[in-house]
Amino acid sequence: MHSDRPVFVVGCPRSGTTMLQLMLHSHPRIAVPPETRFLVPAYFSRRAYGDMRLADNRRRLATWIAEGRTTKFHELGLSRPDFVQAAMLGPGSFGSVVGMVFKCYAERFGKPRWGDKRPSYYRHVEMLMRMFPDAQFVHLVRDGRDCVASLKQMPWYKADAVHAMANWAEAVDFGRRHARKLPADSFYELRYEDLTADPETELKKLCVFIGEDYDPAMCDPRHMAELAVPKHKVWHSNTHEEVTTAHSGKWASRLEPWEISLCEEVLGERLTAYGYELSGARKPDREHVAAFKAAAAKRRAARLRKYNRDRLTRLREPGPIAALLTEGQRRLAGLPQQRSYELLPR
Repeated sequence: MHSDRPVFVVGCPRSGTTMLQLMLHSHPRIAVPPETRFLVPAYFSRRAYGDMRLADNRRRLATWIAEGRTTKFHELGLSRPDFVQAAMLGPGSFGSVVGMVFKCYAERFGKPRWGDKRPSYYRHVEMLMRMFPDAQFVHLVRDGRDCVASLKQMPWYKADAVHAMANWAEAVDFGRRHARKLPADSFYELRYEDLTADPETELKKLCVFIGEDYDPAMCDPRHMAELAVPKHKVWHSNTHEEVTTAHSGKWASRLEPWEISLCEEVLGERLTAYGYELSGARKPDREHVAAFKAAAAKRRAARLRKYNRDRLTRLREPGPIAALLTEGQRRLAGLPQQRSYELLPR
């Protein structure tokens, strides 16, 4: 029996998550859309929308998702009225309204299973598990030095190299934590370098994890880039080319000597743990190490503030959170297998 569990792709930005998104989207049973901007802000604003067991509240949330200026819904190729109607007729839980977007996207391609990709989801796995308790997570890891070098070139990345290093360290640390805490069938980790060097072998192993038969089309995701990568995202131009190892190791020429020194000092243990060799660069200056520690502390403080605010919200949940869109989600909720929304609680 095929799985219908949602699949989330996570990792540090510029780790190759868009390439992996397209590989999964190339599978005949799975649809993974381009990045959206509604899932996390919707969750943290859930009290404003009230109890999703009320159809009018479902309509309000769905309307914001479909018409909000920052949600990127327009890039999914979906009908706004049809989605709002589907959300209103769907199950009465917060996760069901949010997940209905991805379900509708999968139906656009005639596929029974959906996923989502956003690098920063690595920070929100617990939140995603609340909404989608049967979710599976794929964490893509890339050499941190290459991630830093690539982030520096992105027009949308406004921070400096030091903050990029703190970002990669945070992603790796969260990945290690998830690997320890989540069941083996819920969290999977692979390296970008292995995926680009031998896509077939790595994708076959990934398909075992997600419970799908491997399909050779996954190894050549270029044909999906036209459909699933918005044209304005010119920084994803590599997705229109063959899968290649040519982009690995470019940090050696793209990073400044002090950046290499700092990377290998503050990220060294993490890099070697994932099989990346250090260059033996000299020790960095103390002020650079201090800047990294300050950037990492700032990220931790911001996460803690948001976590503490959410803890208060959880004490006064406005309604059910977990989605009821898959057989696994319904089973976890104690509901019998059902094919029609008509029998599900409103």
